[in-house]
Amino acid sequence: MAYIQIKPGVSGQYPTVTVKAYNDAGTLVTGDLVLTALKDVTVNTSNDSFTWTQLDNTGKLTVPTTANNSVSCNLVVAEADMFGTTGTAGSALALGLIGLSNNKTKVSVAITVGTKTMTADAYVTDIAMAGSSDSPIWTTPATFSITGSYTIA
Repeated sequence: MAYIQIKPGVSGQYPTVTVKAYNDAGTLVTGDLVLTALKDVTVNTSNDSFTWTQLDNTGKLTVPTTANNSVSCNLVVAEADMFGTTGTAGSALALGLIGLSNNKTKVSVAITVGTKTMTADAYVTDIAMAGSSDSPIWTTPATFSITGSYTIA
């Protein structure tokens, strides 16, 4: 069995997260935001279920329904990732995570996992920057709440 390994610091051997913003017309805007200081990444796909009981069965019956998908990560805050930088107006690069979240901008998020890339449309949520005397570098969680399903290539 071949396992997917993460090799920190080895190009192409660790997960990357790339974010692209949609404009109001539903077109992707040039200017990708590649999150640069990831501490960890979690890809979640969690099917809901419908459960019922029947008179002829002593146990509950269950069928799966739609999935609730998300990508969450923790990262060290890089100013450009968080607040945006020079780039095409309305792009993920120009808006940064805070701008994408505040503007409720639909994004396309791509996550590399080994040799596969998972892509989905999403919204940026759960930004919560924190810093302290014990951790003098700002960190934050970020969640990409997926709308629909992942595409895997």
